Formats: sequence, C-alpha cells, structure tokens
Amino acid sequence: MKVALFVPCYVDQFYPRVAIATLELLEKLGCEVDFPKDQTCCGQPMANSGFQHLTTGCDANFVRNFRGYDYIVSPSGSCVLHVKDHLHFPENQGIADTIRHRVYELTEFLTDVLKVDKLTARFPHRVGVHQSCHGQRGLHTSQMSELNAPAFSKPGQLLSLVQDIELVELDRKDECCGFGGTFAVAEEAVSSKMGKDRVEDHIRHGAEYITGGDVSCLMHLEGILRRQQSPVKVVHIAEILNAE
Repeated sequence: MKVALFVPCYVDQFYPRVAIATLELLEKLGCEVDFPKDQTCCGQPMANSGFQHLTTGCDANFVRNFRGYDYIVSPSGSCVLHVKDHLHFPENQGIADTIRHRVYELTEFLTDVLKVDKLTARFPHRVGVHQSCHGQRGLHTSQMSELNAPAFSKPGQLLSLVQDIELVELDRKDECCGFGGTFAVAEEAVSSKMGKDRVEDHIRHGAEYITGGDVSCLMHLEGILRRQQSPVKVVHIAEILNAE
C-alpha cells in the first residue's frame, strides 16, 4: 500500500522525531511511504482566526502535492480535520473533494484502513492519554463521555497492543487541554489554567508520560510541565507505537 505522509509545519519545525516515528511505523506495517517535498502549511491557523480567504495558496499547494494518492496520512488530528472540512480548489473542486476523503489521522488509518491488531512495540511506563478535541469530536477517534453511547477509543485500542505499557485512568478523560490553536494566544490566561488542570489530572494518577495524537496539544502541555519542573514527559502516540 502506497501512502503520502503529510507532516504539518509545527511537527516539521519543532517535533521532527514525530514525523520520523510515523514514517518508520507505517513502513513496519508494510506501507510504501512517499513524502511530497513541497508541502507546507495546510492553512489551519488562518482559517481558525477567521481568515479563510487567505488560505487559497495553501489549498492550491496541498492539492498539487497530494493529488493522485490513494491515502494521505498525518500524525495530527487538527490539521487532518482542517483539510477534511475546508480544502477548496476552485479550479477543480472535484480533485479537492477526492483528497478530502483520502486524508487520515494516523490512528484512524491504522485502525480503520490497515486494521492493525498486532504490534511489536514495547513501552514499559505509566501513560496517560490526552484525547485532543479535533480528533475526538471532529474525527471521532474516540467516544465523547457526555454521550450515552458505547465507549471506544482508537488510540486506546492501539496502545493496548503495546507490550508492558500501563494506561492510567483519568478523572476527566476527554477534557480540553486549552490549547485550541490561536485561542492560546488570544486567551492565554484561560488557556494556561485549562492546561494546568489537564496536567494535574495526569500527575494525580501517576502518569510518567502523557501521549496523544496531536502534537499541538502535547506542546502546550509540555510547556506547562517544564515550567512546573515536572518529571512527567510528553510523547506522541506514533513514538510509542514505534518504540522497541
């Protein structure tokens, strides 16, 4: 299976190890991975700030880079959701719509397309899972606790396949971390308090690591942990699933 790897700009700039782990993991699982070299920002920051009309260049570039692939996979739920919901290409909207239906967040690709039921990964640590809002409520990678419906979690299902990992139970397992993209800039005080509450839930239950499918949320939590001089670390789920 040939897939295109979509690496969001903040992953590329701040957490390249997440992109490398994603690449290695997909290859371990039998995928032939291509990395379109001219890819850049998907346009989400502008759209989130109310400037969707400024994303036309990003949209056109995304179409140029990712047209023709059967699957496009990214280790970022928020960027994937943006592409799924907002990719526009007036010159040929049909191509854009095809791409929108072929882009996947990593954990949904592993569970829904590859149907992974076995991993060789080993991660002997206590881990708390942060369910990012874009993944949970936008991409439906896990069930929302406010719904009276059967529980499921695609990240949790994959993590359960990892040897020696111990997943901790949180009091508020799907609470927002407060990052919210530009919200963290416009409402920094509220964002910081929400992040501190999210961190405290993990610490209270003895987590050594906090993991999730969105590096932006993990970056926010990592900043708080560092300021508190906490020994708790953050790690993207791709790094755990790829661990040996």
